[in-house]
Amino acid sequence: MAQFADYIQKIEIDALWNGRRHIVWELRPDVNILSGVNGMGKSTILNRVLRSLLNTGREEMTDLGVTLTLSPDGADMVRFDAVRSFDRPVLSSTIMDRIVDTKLNSELDFQLYQLQRRYLDFQVNASNRIVELFTSGDPDAQCKASAIASEKSHFQDLVDELFSETGKTIDRQSNEIFFYQQGDRLSPYKLSSGEKQMLVIMLTALVENKEHYVLFMDEPEISLHIDWQKKLVSIIHDLNPNAQIILTTHSPAVIMDGWMDCVTDVEDIIVN
Repeated sequence: MAQFADYIQKIEIDALWNGRRHIVWELRPDVNILSGVNGMGKSTILNRVLRSLLNTGREEMTDLGVTLTLSPDGADMVRFDAVRSFDRPVLSSTIMDRIVDTKLNSELDFQLYQLQRRYLDFQVNASNRIVELFTSGDPDAQCKASAIASEKSHFQDLVDELFSETGKTIDRQSNEIFFYQQGDRLSPYKLSSGEKQMLVIMLTALVENKEHYVLFMDEPEISLHIDWQKKLVSIIHDLNPNAQIILTTHSPAVIMDGWMDCVTDVEDIIVN
């Protein structure tokens, strides 16, 4: 039976850029920020790891030149999500054929569409966990159930706080994500690119139900307000303290707010 890892301990990549570089990156279990100017290979490293996970999901991926050391020993699978930053138009007819709502026009819209479904599953899962607690005879069932129930409202509080400058508040009566702004009800697809991106990141963290998993992000600061950049890592860990974050950036703002010790420069992980 497959055993899922708590986190990725080390990334090794052979022959990055036609053999000119060998990468060895020792990772922290919580936050890992790969910094460097454009063209240094940050995104290439992240994409190679993601391709290897998508193609095999195994610890050893030598066919793609990628080897992951997982923790704990014996783990052979990784739960992971990837958030893309660039809000390009959706041009693929294959993707569009799968979308019922024709108002979806961009990749961020498509990510939100998928996350709406996962958000509903998250709520069903929470309800099931609460029922199980009250039928288990656990003497702390009431306290534990209240903590589970508060996860959704805490997420909503965070969203309202972030979107307060534009007067948007999340619809707390809906099981799907909608907003109110000056009396109008808005779908998430009407948000700005920066708002959509922040919502995608937050939902991705939330719907993992505080399970161990790895969240990959390539330059997540793109389109985000400077204050949101500073809060980004802290918000993700607030929503899921068991997430291992692996992100690339060339913006110093995203590593502020206490995360300087988590930064690695690309040049420091090049062995040859």
